[in-house]
Amino acid sequence: MRIAQLANFIGPASGGMKTAVQALAEGYVAAGAQRLLVVPGPTDARTETPLGPVVQLRAPRVGSAYRLIVEPWRVTEVLEEFAPTTIEVNDKSTLLPVTRWARRNGVGSVLFSHERLDHMLSMRTGLDTSVRVPIGIYNRVLVRQFDTVVVTSGFARAEFRLAAAGAGCPLVRVPLGVDLTTFRPRTTPRADGGPLRLVHVGRLSREKSPHLAVATAVELHRRGVDVRLDVYGDGPHEDELRAIAGRAPVTFHGHVADRARLAAHVAEADVALSVCPGETFGLAVLEALACGTPVVTASAGGARELVDADSGAWAPPRPSALAEAVLAVAARPEAERRAGARRRAEQFPWSATVERMLEVHGRLDPVGQRRLVA
Repeated sequence: MRIAQLANFIGPASGGMKTAVQALAEGYVAAGAQRLLVVPGPTDARTETPLGPVVQLRAPRVGSAYRLIVEPWRVTEVLEEFAPTTIEVNDKSTLLPVTRWARRNGVGSVLFSHERLDHMLSMRTGLDTSVRVPIGIYNRVLVRQFDTVVVTSGFARAEFRLAAAGAGCPLVRVPLGVDLTTFRPRTTPRADGGPLRLVHVGRLSREKSPHLAVATAVELHRRGVDVRLDVYGDGPHEDELRAIAGRAPVTFHGHVADRARLAAHVAEADVALSVCPGETFGLAVLEALACGTPVVTASAGGARELVDADSGAWAPPRPSALAEAVLAVAARPEAERRAGARRRAEQFPWSATVERMLEVHGRLDPVGQRRLVA
């Protein structure tokens, strides 16, 4: 089995996608598959890695920090050389012509959908119903280009359900996983006393709802709760968030690239806030749970599907409601809430995600799947 992963629109907000692509690649190679990764970058480059070749194609900037491949024929030139049996496309924009190449050459194609376009655009623009019709039309086009569409949650599946059924395109739900070794509970108990420690990890841009997380901490502070919020991440709306925080005890730490260091910070918190109502999955939720830190999330969105009654709580995406949920979680015995969080995360190992994705690729390449198993 020869799998080509095509990751486009790479930028600082794509950390979750990068994590998923890397974890899947490790699983594919461990299972005996050959793997190629194609990504955009400032220059053309090719690197040989233990997980297979990585081909970077020269691509222009889109916005302040993203790059987007706008010459899909250059991707097909790379694919011609690698000769994949299936392609896994983490993009819904300029790489669609590659699927036509795949069909002409008998190569299976998988769309790995990492976001809901309708919710993402409505949260960025402030518009709601006006984006649903054009996105619905676009999704009907998308499902006709791919042999299979993979989504990560029931919330994400809802976007494609009708379009996929109408086109006869298989729609498969594959939850993502979490690195249970890097993200783990702290080994020593925290000293008693001190403020209620909250943590938020994520890109500081509107579609991730960091404003709601900060406003929840501000609401608790307004009520007289001894609280502290640590925010890890950067983005274009940091100044707005600082203004919302005002004099409340909110500390902005910026982006932390060292995942082990980030995990240690998350494990120190009492409750993690991951409150975006448009999140299609929520890797940050799983990472917090793996650290033994219970999560409060919005009652809508894919992240809600990850949190059960033992690992956190959920509430409507309003600061007052989320503040109540935080207090309810914090009132539980610490050992109980931390054990429940870790137990929930352990239900999502990356090995299960890899196994499901190999099944998807195997159905499109039954000969390669037989060789892989043998």
